[in-house]
Amino acid sequence: IPRHDILTGGFPCQPFSSAGKKQGIKDARGTLFEIIVRILNKHRPRFFVLENVKRLLSMDKGDHFATILQSLVSVGYTVEWRLLNAINFGLPQNRERVIIIGTLNKQEASYLCPMEDLHNVRYRRSNLKRTVEFLNWGVVLGNSVCQANPTVFSEKKGDVKLYEILESNPSKRFFFTEDTKERIKNSVRVNRFYNNVEILYNQKGGARTGYSIFGTSGVAPTLTCTASRHYERYKIGEDYRRLTNIEYARIQGFPDNHCEGIPLNKQYRLYGNAVPPQIVLWAINRLIERKTFHGLN
Repeated sequence: IPRHDILTGGFPCQPFSSAGKKQGIKDARGTLFEIIVRILNKHRPRFFVLENVKRLLSMDKGDHFATILQSLVSVGYTVEWRLLNAINFGLPQNRERVIIIGTLNKQEASYLCPMEDLHNVRYRRSNLKRTVEFLNWGVVLGNSVCQANPTVFSEKKGDVKLYEILESNPSKRFFFTEDTKERIKNSVRVNRFYNNVEILYNQKGGARTGYSIFGTSGVAPTLTCTASRHYERYKIGEDYRRLTNIEYARIQGFPDNHCEGIPLNKQYRLYGNAVPPQIVLWAINRLIERKTFHGLN
């Protein structure tokens, strides 16, 4: 790996994801994350941007996230994280992800929270080695942690609904209208929104359990690489179908042909595992344009 100014990447989220085994890590050694730390220590890029799932913050009462932060701080970086949602970047998806950035700047400053986002926010300060809970945003300088739960994202893009990105004439292979109508007979009508996702029917009547049928007036639930999730049904007009691979691309912020030439089932997995480029680009731009807010007190 040559010398570089910025390192971007993600380490496997399965140990932390609610869709995985949720085993986490007690020690950074022997993992892909350890390789990231070794690269940072060797090449000393000015910045890094990493991404992982929301659960990373709370896994094992914060022990795993503390291990990650301590590893990054130990090689000389000031570290900041923020929980971001794809819905705030003009994408029709409820997808919360933790973005972790690092700089060689030895000042307690925020790149990921504009001043407006931290206005009237109460900070919580602690020693990293004794921190037992991690909030949705924070900065670590040495062993000092400053964190908070911002409720505003001042650079939010306009809302985009799922129906706005649907293909106008998808292949019939994506339709399951008659089969879905049969399943509805054993389902409970829900007709409500949960995290901006429109849920029409559920096998058990709850928001997140059992077999769900979604509407398109809200946004998509979090896309994943799990094959069964790729067959979730949506009511579109008078028909019921799954989302197409092209719609997956659009929901994640990619061009329609981004995975062209790859088998269909693999396209779903790739898109489900991907990071929306708009989120990472926003974080990188704030770093390289030095959009910082100093004076966290």
